[in-house]
Amino acid sequence: MLTILQLPVLNDNYIYLLHDPDSGESAVVDPAVAQPVLAVLEQNNWQLTMILNTHHHSDHVGGNLELKQKTGCTVIAAQVDQNRIPGIDSFVADGDLITLGKYSAKVISTPGHTSGHVVYHFANENALFCGDTLFVMGCGRLFEGTAEQMWQSFQKLKALPLSTRIYCAHEYTQINGRFALTIEPDNQQLKQRMVLINQLRDKHLPTVPSTLQQELATNPFFREDSLDVQENLKMKGSQPVAVFAEIRRLKDSF
Repeated sequence: MLTILQLPVLNDNYIYLLHDPDSGESAVVDPAVAQPVLAVLEQNNWQLTMILNTHHHSDHVGGNLELKQKTGCTVIAAQVDQNRIPGIDSFVADGDLITLGKYSAKVISTPGHTSGHVVYHFANENALFCGDTLFVMGCGRLFEGTAEQMWQSFQKLKALPLSTRIYCAHEYTQINGRFALTIEPDNQQLKQRMVLINQLRDKHLPTVPSTLQQELATNPFFREDSLDVQENLKMKGSQPVAVFAEIRRLKDSF
């Protein structure tokens, strides 16, 4: 099994440290800071071989240079971000495969939050490291892309297996869930899920990872084609991308 360690850092970020016990190779996804990663590497006697960046924002790449200096690892990120990712060594694009020991991940381009955002899908491990594209019951803000681009990105993720575990980069679930209830207040699965989420957060426990199956049932950004959602927004019969854009607009001011 691929070892996946979740490291909470800063106010609400998650860094993911991946390790193949057979090859001894390790990767870190979106290291906002270096020291917590270095501490875990030392504690486990692991060697960091690669950094996988999803996008260029500082709370995802802030630890790149220190980790590269101290471990000699390779920095992997989207080719279109080659001038915005500190220490980048290897460029990837949509459909590329990266390997970590015996494990492999497909790179999926998901513009919207940023123009060069990518996610990493380890299909055999049912694990998606999605940065700030997809959150538990939410989606990233549109800083550089359009609603249509983000919707198209969500369609790619929607096609993944239902059992896919969603490892997003922030603990935004409570606020996302409260917003989701304004979009679909009669969604029983959503209401039941919020009870569990509030219990977890009361104990300072993570709500991440989620699964794609859970997201399809409760994340409003995956439910733009729901008749209930469309009726609540007074957009019955509208194009799904237009409904998605309206949900994103409403979330921006929530």
